[in-house]
Amino acid sequence: MTETSETPGAYVRSGAAPGHRLRWNKVPEVTAYFWIIKVLCTTVGETAADFLNSNLGMGLTGVSLLMSALLIGVLVVQFRTKAYRPGVYWFAVALISVVGTLISDNLTDNLGVSLTTCTTVFAVALAVVFAIWYRREGTLSIHSIDTVSREAYYWLAVLFTFALGTAAGDLVAEKMALGYWVSAILFGLAIAAVAVAHFALGLNAVLSFWIAYILTRPLGASMGDYLSQPTGDGGLGLGTTVTSVLFLAVILALVVYLSMTRKDVSESERELSLQ
Repeated sequence: MTETSETPGAYVRSGAAPGHRLRWNKVPEVTAYFWIIKVLCTTVGETAADFLNSNLGMGLTGVSLLMSALLIGVLVVQFRTKAYRPGVYWFAVALISVVGTLISDNLTDNLGVSLTTCTTVFAVALAVVFAIWYRREGTLSIHSIDTVSREAYYWLAVLFTFALGTAAGDLVAEKMALGYWVSAILFGLAIAAVAVAHFALGLNAVLSFWIAYILTRPLGASMGDYLSQPTGDGGLGLGTTVTSVLFLAVILALVVYLSMTRKDVSESERELSLQ
């Protein structure tokens, strides 16, 4: 799903909030590379969270504090960059995937909050973020993440999409008991339905994007569980270490490629960067 781009560049864009310092767009173009890396980061978020919790012996709370601190550090770097930088941006996405997973796991495993309640709370929280974001900025498009405030709304929304996707995905898996592979197919079909609604039926591009963004979380998690969990539990038995390293290697290769080729930067922004 691809949003309709707004006029790019380091000048005033439509809908920009007055008084904000405008910069280059801080988010990549929505291409096939975007969705591939997003799903891979989502898978890593699931397997890495399980690996850290099981192997480090820190418990969910300790791991959550550690990863949250690391995420904050990376986001500080991300906010200080003047334009989209693939390495920093996707590192932040991978970390926020882990933290979003841990937030949901803490609520359900440590505090005993039901998956139904978690899903509802995260859905409401995400809706509130979107409502405030749209009211203040006049757009939810990721083609206009060019001010500090818009970037703050964007990353907060991304965090809640991961937490919501984790809770909703676990809820579906628990209620329907479909197994990892069937669950992955189910969420893949849901994303395909959104794509059809967008391209064939004219569903709003921004709405289509965010629905698909949420659905990629349980899709990637189902794939990660299928690869990492023991064969007796319906998985392939690769383990969280092998699965995490494998997917991180693919993410790194793609990010290096995009850093060199700039395939995920719009042509107009490429031209402006040369001026």
